[in-house]
Amino acid sequence: MNDILDRTGTDDAQLRTVFQQVMQTWTDNDAEAFGALFTDDSDYVSYDGTRAIGRKEHQGNHDKLFRGVLAGSALVGELESIRYVTPDVAILHGTASVLMPWRSQLPKRRLSRQTVVLVRMPEGWRITAIHNGRVRPVMVPEPDSFPAKMSQLMGRIACKLGLGRR
Repeated sequence: MNDILDRTGTDDAQLRTVFQQVMQTWTDNDAEAFGALFTDDSDYVSYDGTRAIGRKEHQGNHDKLFRGVLAGSALVGELESIRYVTPDVAILHGTASVLMPWRSQLPKRRLSRQTVVLVRMPEGWRITAIHNGRVRPVMVPEPDSFPAKMSQLMGRIACKLGLGRR
């Protein structure tokens, strides 16, 4: 049992290091080092919903960004949680945002949450999937609230008129 606890503690430290390396390689604008954190067949879903597949594509995209619109930017954030799916697969959740070189503080509207799936490889933990979404909380209306009642009414009207989903 102690071996499992010790390994998990070591794994936690290694996973935290990978999360920090994502931010550091971004801040260094080092696309090659950034790409090295990913598996060859990894998926990267950006905050706008676009999907890139494979380490080479992530590296190429970030090389363009680091030499272009994100030149001189830093990635800042923090790790929120680590959860092991298996001993060799972990899910990290964190928040981070790009700090442009002309800013001293992050605008709240730029905060993103990352879901990062890592797998244990012979060379260490590597990112196999990342999904990055803006943090823009939306309150879920109660079923008897005005927005809910209006939506229900619109649904009934559309149904009577033969419109919408059938």
